[in-house]
Amino acid sequence: MTTIHVLSASTLAGDRVKNPAGEHVGDIKEIMLDVDHGRIAYAVMSFGGVLGIGEKLFAVPWSALRLDEQDESLVLDVTKEQLKESDGFDKDDWPNFADAKFHTSTYERYGQRPYWS
Repeated sequence: MTTIHVLSASTLAGDRVKNPAGEHVGDIKEIMLDVDHGRIAYAVMSFGGVLGIGEKLFAVPWSALRLDEQDESLVLDVTKEQLKESDGFDKDDWPNFADAKFHTSTYERYGQRPYWS
């Protein structure tokens, strides 16, 4: 029998994100919905900073994350160094989520096939 995981978005907000090595690489801040396609498009993940100061935000395709039930966290195949070197965005200056180029480049960055193509 197939297991189906159904969780509320508010349950996932604040969850820790780790990489496959088990290092903490961020926390989920928001879940972004594609209302036209009825899908979760992105998780907005924070990285770095102290008490929200100096942190970078990243739009991570939902398909790039996997649930670790035992640890109650999400796993993203990325290193801390990759995040330090990558362009993120500031909490006061979010990207244009209506821009098709933004979506395509974000999915490519994480090696994910865009679900809309």
